[in-house]
Amino acid sequence: MVMGVKHVVVVGAGLAGVRSVEALRARGFAGRITLIGQERHRPYDRPPLSKAVLLGDADSSFVDTDLSALEVDFWAGVSAKALRDGAVETTEGDLGYDGLVIATGAEPITLPGDGPQHVLRTLDDAHELRALLVPGARVAVIGAGWIGAEVATAARRAGCAVTVIEAGEAPLAHALGPELGARTTGWYEGVDLRLGTMVHEVREGGVELVGGEFVDAHVVVTGIGVRPAVEWLASAEIDLHNGVVTDEHLRTSLPNVVAAGDCAAWWSRRFQSRLRVEHWDTALHAPEVAAATLLGEDAVYDPVPYFWSEQFGHMLQYAGHHPAGERLVYRGEPEGKWSACWLTAGDTLAAVLAVDRPRDLVQGRRIIEAGHRLDAERLVDPDVALRDCVV
Repeated sequence: MVMGVKHVVVVGAGLAGVRSVEALRARGFAGRITLIGQERHRPYDRPPLSKAVLLGDADSSFVDTDLSALEVDFWAGVSAKALRDGAVETTEGDLGYDGLVIATGAEPITLPGDGPQHVLRTLDDAHELRALLVPGARVAVIGAGWIGAEVATAARRAGCAVTVIEAGEAPLAHALGPELGARTTGWYEGVDLRLGTMVHEVREGGVELVGGEFVDAHVVVTGIGVRPAVEWLASAEIDLHNGVVTDEHLRTSLPNVVAAGDCAAWWSRRFQSRLRVEHWDTALHAPEVAAATLLGEDAVYDPVPYFWSEQFGHMLQYAGHHPAGERLVYRGEPEGKWSACWLTAGDTLAAVLAVDRPRDLVQGRRIIEAGHRLDAERLVDPDVALRDCVV
């Protein structure tokens, strides 16, 4: 893609950004690299923030990399403001580039209202929220998605009185559908779970619901999703639609510019669909392809998306893209260890969610990668290994 590149700018110092730097150096790029990070911390992983850090089992999740050894000029505490004419406009001035990696990630969505509301996206967010989760504190969590469920888990473990307010008819309804989400409602024992409930606004001392009811809370946590952090690109002549639009090589519509991580909406050959996945596995692996493409190699990014969540003593692991499936098949009962498999019309596996069944996840991911058909009758028997359902 790029010949004679001398200076690569990486905007975003999260996992996708730092892995892009590592991938460039691993491919022999000896030119100048500048890494721009909005936070003053060195790069860190985000998944532990809602798990080990929030639970008090760890204080940080810094990525084990040596930016000095990689000869990177790290601009910490600097924000990108605009992109124009081969230069990134930042809060510290303009920075020209020959090659650009956009890895600005995503930012939490907040709700209307003048009352204080917490989000969980940064290391500082995690430390601030952890200090507030004390025994007896009334905590209102808005949203029963992945982050909301993990925050509720930590708050209950800390001895808080927890109310979870969810607009959908079940937890995880937006992510996985209400039928599957309903299987997790029993996990919320000891939590005041309000389903099908809309928030009007966050006010001082709690949350006002649509209809006028007020939920008292010392702490309000909003976990209703994130949006790609691409506002700084609004004036650039770059294709934006639910993030930075890229092809299967992670090329954007601008020359010498690639995108990776939460902000990239890439074309998947496997699922014949455009995907934007806000999870660690994408931030970890996509930069390999982004860096290769930037340096002129013919690399394709076409993963089986993967992520995990820890909720109320359960490990949830997901692989695939369930919108590509047409029917849902369960393995096991909700009271125990179980899995859900989404099958296409041709009985290939589109996605699998494993709850406390890690073997199903590992085997299911391999089956999706290979495109094998499954015997649906054998599939429903949880005692039959997934790999033994291949036909």
